[in-house]
Amino acid sequence: MPEIQLRGGALDGLALHYLVEGRGPAVLLLHGLGGFAESWRHNIDYLSRQATVYALDLPGFGLSAKPRTTYRLAFFAEATRGFATAMGLGRVALVGHSLGGAVAAAYALAWPADVERLALLGAVLPGFGYHMSWLYRLMAVRGVGELMSLCATPRLYKAAIARCFAEPVAAEVAFLVECAYAARTSPEGRAAYLSTLRHVRADFVDDAEPYRRGLHRLDVPVLAIHGRQDPVVPAEHCAEVVESFRRGTMRWLDRCGHFPQIEHAGAVNAWLGEFLVGRTAPR
Repeated sequence: MPEIQLRGGALDGLALHYLVEGRGPAVLLLHGLGGFAESWRHNIDYLSRQATVYALDLPGFGLSAKPRTTYRLAFFAEATRGFATAMGLGRVALVGHSLGGAVAAAYALAWPADVERLALLGAVLPGFGYHMSWLYRLMAVRGVGELMSLCATPRLYKAAIARCFAEPVAAEVAFLVECAYAARTSPEGRAAYLSTLRHVRADFVDDAEPYRRGLHRLDVPVLAIHGRQDPVVPAEHCAEVVESFRRGTMRWLDRCGHFPQIEHAGAVNAWLGEFLVGRTAPR
């Protein structure tokens, strides 16, 4: 898995791991909270037939650096922008899953001229009345979250992930937990996860209205793909988000939970391929 270190500015020296495959227009895949680049493994090969696909480990997650810092959406967006600049990507199409959708939206608001298109999968965005579950709110409490993370085991993680699927498949759940498990559950990894829970609250509460206004003005094509049985991000949230965009399109999936790109990879790949590039890259 390649690594790049950002140079210059506040993020100088930050190491980011990523996957890359294909040729053609740049497509950047952003995972959600607790996720990692390989969680897109069912989508990278298909999309790489039409584009150069980059799947990034966001800072604090996967194998990327896990600095002690304030993990807000602006931080993730700036790191993603730094990655795109360092790789010389120019304009990009962004695909964000869950909290990665909020990161993609923050990127598009900060650098709208450099975003070609925006795809949101099971995404949660500030400004639209989303409320974290009681479990996440409990983990965000200082001291309590640290204790809970120390007590967590692979079995508990798998049980929690399985509840995010409409029809969980054991192999998929195991992969989402076991891939790079040691790095993701290291003290630095646990700290980054809890820091994200605590800090993005300001984006969803204090800055909700500015995000809502900004997204309403955003003039880029937006595709939202959402499972009707998503237990993490309610369908009502997604519907409200799409209605706010000037150029938003909605795709619904039945018998689908919080991971449409895994649960219905075939349909999602076809929709993304058509939306993001819609043509075959030269070989």
